[in-house]
Amino acid sequence: MAQLSSALKQATPVLATHGEGVHLYAEDGRRYLDFTAGIGVTSTGHCHPKVVAAAQEQVGRLIHAQYTTVMHQPLLTLVDRLGAVLPTGLDRLFFANSGSEAVEAALRLARQATGRPNIVVFHGGFHGRTVATASLTTSHTRYSAGFAPLMAGVHVSPFPNPTYYGWSVEQATDFALKELDHALQTLSQPSETAAFLVEPVLGEGGYVPGSARFFAGLRERADRHGILLILDEVQTGWGRTGKFWAQEHFGVTPDILVTAKGIGSGFPLSGIAAPAALMEQVWPGSQGGTYGANAVACAAAIATLDVIEEEKLVDNAAARGRQLLDALRTTADRYDAIHDVRGLGLMIGNEFRDADGNPDGATAAAVQQEAARRGLLLLTCGPWGEVVRFIPALVVDQQQVAEAARLWTESVDAVLQGGAAG
Repeated sequence: MAQLSSALKQATPVLATHGEGVHLYAEDGRRYLDFTAGIGVTSTGHCHPKVVAAAQEQVGRLIHAQYTTVMHQPLLTLVDRLGAVLPTGLDRLFFANSGSEAVEAALRLARQATGRPNIVVFHGGFHGRTVATASLTTSHTRYSAGFAPLMAGVHVSPFPNPTYYGWSVEQATDFALKELDHALQTLSQPSETAAFLVEPVLGEGGYVPGSARFFAGLRERADRHGILLILDEVQTGWGRTGKFWAQEHFGVTPDILVTAKGIGSGFPLSGIAAPAALMEQVWPGSQGGTYGANAVACAAAIATLDVIEEEKLVDNAAARGRQLLDALRTTADRYDAIHDVRGLGLMIGNEFRDADGNPDGATAAAVQQEAARRGLLLLTCGPWGEVVRFIPALVVDQQQVAEAARLWTESVDAVLQGGAAG
């Protein structure tokens, strides 16, 4: 009898039958408040009527039109629509299916355009599971362990993580920039460095926002040395942080932008954006793929843009994010075990530490599982699994945030006071 790989571990016990908005429904009929959003994918909620209608209409007209063979209108419309939301100057697009593919496309472009072999990534970043992207990932060893030899030419520099180092944001930023200069002096000389690749907010690495001065420092060094700046906005883009792009919080524009996840409200789609002069330097034939820019996924992405605009979901993410952050910090104030609550918009992490100040993945997992038992679906992240993250759909409303905060508080109380449900 065929079965799924045993390496696939379920974060919750739910067997979902259908979803609506921020809710998932299990086979037994129970309703769950889903604050995972498919790891930040269902940006407009489960089965938003406008996204469903757009996909259904497209399925009946044209499902697959391989876009280096023939062109299709949903793709052309999506490119035109993205011109209104992309950072200024990023006016050329390449589409793929997954975040990993998009990161590899950005890597390929950077190396081909500069003729340089090396990439500098930042500690805690997650960029994918393929050979190349696992080589670029430093959020946890599980993504690269047993997979050697990995891709050469990757060097790691610190990310300004104030909670991990026990410093202020300013101190962490000073350290990160100083160590980057050290890396360029000792690991990868600038003339051999094609790009800096970084997440504006660490995702799998623990939901840690960067700082404006850090990104200004990256931009200045990139410009000075002819290095490209690549921002991986796979998880942070499309309104997730209360801005359409997380980079807007930090006042920086990249040379290459990577996007995926929330772009299609659940349909596989990813891409990179870059200026025309840069994108034209990619070698002929090196961009492509069978399923990239699938017609149904493009139709869903257009509908996603419509919903984000019409329902003012970026503003909603900012407002509901402030509400959620305040509520989570109120709970954290009652327990030393919750060391930090941080994030931007609807991308918030709760970090657990033990009595000795060490990352406490066991307690984080216990609270996450208790929350699932009570009807709130959450995920963990961080190097030790010590962070419980909240990433609801951008359509979440004030009442639903209040309900999630209540269930979270009950779950924390139950675990930390020893009264967890059996």
